Amino acid sequence: MKINDAVFGLLLLLLGCAVLWVVQGYPKIPGQQVGPAIFPGLIAVGLCVCGLLLMVRGWRDRAAMPWLHFDEWVRSPRHVAAVVLVIAGIAFYILAAEKLGFFITSTLVLAASMWSLAVPPLRSLLIAVIATFVIHFAFYKLLRVPLPWGVFTPYAW
Repeated sequence: MKINDAVFGLLLLLLGCAVLWVVQGYPKIPGQQVGPAIFPGLIAVGLCVCGLLLMVRGWRDRAAMPWLHFDEWVRSPRHVAAVVLVIAGIAFYILAAEKLGFFITSTLVLAASMWSLAVPPLRSLLIAVIATFVIHFAFYKLLRVPLPWGVFTPYAW
């Protein structure tokens, strides 16, 4: 699927304007010229500028590039099902991670996603288990992100 640059430009412009509006309410630090709004404000200005440039480019190229163009994969039921499964996997993780825990939920989501993309079931499960442990190590141990333990709560390491 291809979307005209003007559409993304408008979205970036709106996002940049929203961030600029929000950072106006950030408190000022007495005695300093810069406050907590400076970096988000600079990023927001960059988003607005990039959004405007994309809008101009998309408007100029609108004859060659329609507003919305669907690729061939959109007509493939297998590919559409894979996209739906990825979105459903994210929703499942959000809903089930606290109860089941990261290990079980992540393994199920990864294995189902790989299986939907034509990876053999046993290989999907093996890769999902290994990837889950690697991701857990990276986030929980190295980055110290608290991941839910779920059914393994009494055994939290």
